[in-house]
Amino acid sequence: MLKVLIVDDEAPARKRLRRMLADMPGIHVTGEAVTGVEALQRIPQQQPDVLLLDISMPGLNGMKMARMLQNQESTPAVIFCTAWSDQAVEAFDCDAVDYLVKPVRAQRLLVALDKARRYLDKSDSVGDDTFLRSTVGGRVSLVPMADVIYLSSEDKYTTVVHLGGEIVINQSLLDLESEHADVLVRVHRSTLVIKKRIRGLEKTADGRHFLQLDGCKDRPQVSRRNLPAIRKLIREIS
Repeated sequence: MLKVLIVDDEAPARKRLRRMLADMPGIHVTGEAVTGVEALQRIPQQQPDVLLLDISMPGLNGMKMARMLQNQESTPAVIFCTAWSDQAVEAFDCDAVDYLVKPVRAQRLLVALDKARRYLDKSDSVGDDTFLRSTVGGRVSLVPMADVIYLSSEDKYTTVVHLGGEIVINQSLLDLESEHADVLVRVHRSTLVIKKRIRGLEKTADGRHFLQLDGCKDRPQVSRRNLPAIRKLIREIS
């Protein structure tokens, strides 16, 4: 059961969200808050898994509240529900799971809640419960590390291949390798792979080596320099 706290200063908006959530299985609305301050008071009492959070509220607005939550441990997943369509990038900088523009549609809310479940579900994670964000081209996309298969670099951008397709992010492989060293391994100067996605190693007639990966048909090449480390890793995870 996913516990949801609705935070919005407008009664019609709260009522609309409640009505949609009532038709969704596995959802329990723990309560409502009219301001950010009230929400912060209710969170320790009600222990919600998810906040449906408005941005424009009197006093402590939703964006400031989300930034405050970033400095706390065991906080709910944040889904912004707002009339503002131009603050998505800042919202994802606040570690938001999703960003919905009012009027919120039921199908879009379902997708956001599913993202929240995956964000909160540590047991299915490949070792990291964070997300990779793409803001290339003005569109914001969010992919859980649990869904990532491998990353490849070309020019100044990095392509993330995941279970649902591909996104492009503007983080370098070097930064990603440092930030996610526990789950990523370098197989080539231009490629990082999720360790637990590795299923095997194949050698071609010309002596090159390629990885077999769980979740996609791509076969990233392993450089000679990284081959010994990859062979050792395969032995360890076999």
